[in-house]
Amino acid sequence: MSDDVFPTSYEHWRHCIEVLGGIRLTPSYINKRLSEMQDEKHAKTKEFARLYGSDHLQQTIAWFRRAADELS
Repeated sequence: MSDDVFPTSYEHWRHCIEVLGGIRLTPSYINKRLSEMQDEKHAKTKEFARLYGSDHLQQTIAWFRRAADELS
């Protein structure tokens, strides 16, 4: 794995969530996160964008969508 602070690939992102974070990417979890992250007025979304930038927010949304597609 890369030493990057932020994931730079889908595989790295999944590793961070599933292995390092111990979070299962279930349909329920993915849908909840997508719902929050796609709502520009949601407090968690605003904080994510402030901390990591809007480009990383959009990339993370795309990774969650990809994970959802893989489960369907």
